Amino acid sequence: MLTMTRVNPEVLRRVAAGEEFVPCVHSVGAPLVAADGTRTDDVPWPCNDLKYIVQFPQSREIWSYGSGYGGNALLGKKCFALRIASAMARDEGWLAEHMLLIRITTPEGRPYHVAAAFPSACGKTNLAMLQPTLPGWKVETLGDDIVWMKPDDDGRLRAINPEAGFFGVAPGTGEATNPVAVETLRQDVIFTNVALTDDGDVWWEGLTDEVPEHLVDWQGNDWTPADGRPAAHPNSRFTVAAAQCPTIADDWETPEGVTVDAIVFGGRRATNVPLVAQAYSWAHGVFLGATVSSERTAAAEGKVGELRRDPFAMLPFAGYNMADHWAHWLRVGDTLDPDTRPTMFQVNWFRRGADGSFLWPGFGENARVLAWMVRQVERSRAVRLDRGARPSPVGLVPDGDALDTTGLDLAEGALDELFAVDPERWKGECDLTEQFFATFDERVPTALREQLQHLRDRLDDERLS
Repeated sequence: MLTMTRVNPEVLRRVAAGEEFVPCVHSVGAPLVAADGTRTDDVPWPCNDLKYIVQFPQSREIWSYGSGYGGNALLGKKCFALRIASAMARDEGWLAEHMLLIRITTPEGRPYHVAAAFPSACGKTNLAMLQPTLPGWKVETLGDDIVWMKPDDDGRLRAINPEAGFFGVAPGTGEATNPVAVETLRQDVIFTNVALTDDGDVWWEGLTDEVPEHLVDWQGNDWTPADGRPAAHPNSRFTVAAAQCPTIADDWETPEGVTVDAIVFGGRRATNVPLVAQAYSWAHGVFLGATVSSERTAAAEGKVGELRRDPFAMLPFAGYNMADHWAHWLRVGDTLDPDTRPTMFQVNWFRRGADGSFLWPGFGENARVLAWMVRQVERSRAVRLDRGARPSPVGLVPDGDALDTTGLDLAEGALDELFAVDPERWKGECDLTEQFFATFDERVPTALREQLQHLRDRLDDERLS
């Protein structure tokens, strides 16, 4: 908690003076001393078979009982900063969102700020700590998981990262995928449920290309590669101060926050969804966020290829009805200055070709997509006057060579395939969206139903095919 939150005497002084706060209680449900005075030996992983992790948005309080898992014990994180805070934001006119926050500086020295929402396993942490491959571009980290955004007096959307640390998934984090994260973890880190090497270091799947010959696994058992089971728990974690991140911005804790220039939504789609598309309007952007989905890739998750919906990447974290959340986004958009309101985008790093291989290299090369987004923001504000996009049924996509692919070894035809929109397949996508909206009955904002119809109309427009 001390790593993840900002704690100081001023907090206690304000509470003592009568300011409002969110009361929380956490217990693992395994007392060392029973009611009759009987003492119990402590164990490495205390918990109770009965578990309750409960948020009460109306009364603004949190009860967590029976679980020692960080996501259930770090009550300032998902429980407060998203579930309770999203309800507070609804009532007070701001936004508490499951988003990363970065600053992108152009080769000309112009800074822009991007907030992005991605469901799990969609590259969120990698993007938060991106090392651009494009010369002259710079990316700085402001936050990796949660963003609070509030309109200021000038109609701009300002954002802060309410957290002081990173609570990240260890497996898959390595030198090849996220060297900045690995450098962040050099010292003063709490590791949970990872494996241990024979020399006392930590290890997890994906940390290194070479797998150690012997480990002590996350349960304390001897482990070798021949065992055929993960050495680290698939949800093993690291907890580290954000200030240790080599790419953290100098002003990442500024109280007034940073102005948001672009908002990005992304899922994990092997088909249909282009590499990047710009929303036609704020309402269209909210529609993109509301329809974020990923395709199930394993039978254990359900039917392979079936869409798993995660609107705004907030499905597990919204503190009130999701359709009402969309309506709140529309209201907030109405309070912003149209000239400086964030431009909204959708991305998909995971589209595959006919042979099943990824069409886009991802990782640091995603900076090329971010650069196009930033140039689109500049075009919307007349900083640039050249044409950078063309209309498609699903949004504005890069025009000509506006997306810099210099030096990329893309397969022949990959770029065309990355932006291909099949009208018939997308009409099927519209039907699925209509079915999804139906689960919310009459709460879906009229503006989003209109956006769905606009999408159908564009799919029928032969000029956009």
